[in-house]
Amino acid sequence: MLRAMRTRAGLTQRDLARKLRMHNTMVHRSEIGDRRIDPVEFAAWCRACGADPSEAIRQL
Repeated sequence: MLRAMRTRAGLTQRDLARKLRMHNTMVHRSEIGDRRIDPVEFAAWCRACGADPSEAIRQL
């Protein structure tokens, strides 16, 4: 879901990492499930991709 959200927004992993102020490897590890993200980080990820966090949670 995280990867799909990012690609729909037209962002590369590096673009998203820059917006979230994290290293691009952290984005990659989150997308493949090697790293968990907390709800606050999930909401920031959604906003950076132009998605509504509450709608994304409903989809989960």
